[in-house]
Amino acid sequence: MPAAASRPRVRRAVGSVMLGLAVSLGAVAQTQMPMQVSMQAPMQGQADTSPDGELGALSARWLNDAVQAAQANGATAGLPLRMEVSVGALDPRLRLAPCSRVEPYLPTGARLWGRTRLGLRCLDGATRWNVFLPVTVKAFGPAFVLTNNVASGALLTAADAAESEVDWAADQAPVAASQESWVGLTATRALVAGQTLRQNMVRAPDVFKAGAQVKVVAQGPGFAVTSSGQAMSAGAVGQNIRVRMANGRVIGGIVAEDGTIAAAL
Repeated sequence: MPAAASRPRVRRAVGSVMLGLAVSLGAVAQTQMPMQVSMQAPMQGQADTSPDGELGALSARWLNDAVQAAQANGATAGLPLRMEVSVGALDPRLRLAPCSRVEPYLPTGARLWGRTRLGLRCLDGATRWNVFLPVTVKAFGPAFVLTNNVASGALLTAADAAESEVDWAADQAPVAASQESWVGLTATRALVAGQTLRQNMVRAPDVFKAGAQVKVVAQGPGFAVTSSGQAMSAGAVGQNIRVRMANGRVIGGIVAEDGTIAAAL
């Protein structure tokens, strides 16, 4: 299979892996059994909210268990990722009443990937409370880091980046984890040496410019019609563009590998 044909599939696969990993980590965390802790009393009417304090230690244990469970259940199967979890501190101005049972939980919409937050709620105390603790989950693995500056619109070559260990979770965009996912593609913006290559930084190169005459293949149930039209914008493989036909009608279609436009009727 030609490299160009395989690139979109490679990018989608890596993106699905990252999304699946992050979702799996979150799902495992949400199914963890509540952990119990006996807060040291009287604590002068305030729980220890520092990273090394009792709430911090409880949160760290819960997060580590959640990440390890996700890895054991196959969320990171085949991925050479090294996970690191760090727990921040609550606002020191908070005055939390003593509580004999605190439950960590993952808030709705949050996920254990990158900079996120963990909920802590008091289930057994004179005063019930619910607070959120900043946490960071890093996932170190192989990816490509730019060794040169690359101008917007320039084609990337194998000499423009080198493999290194980076934090995949530092940005929501999937990393470019293989050379096939970026070599020969076009920079979507100006790129700077030292940046980790991510999939939103590259795109397929244009196969024609705006105003070019293109062949349009319109397909319907049991038939196909070939005609020509004028591209209203530049087009890259897999991109949806608009074409003005000879009769003035504007239709949309997908740019194929050979530069033709596939339009459905």
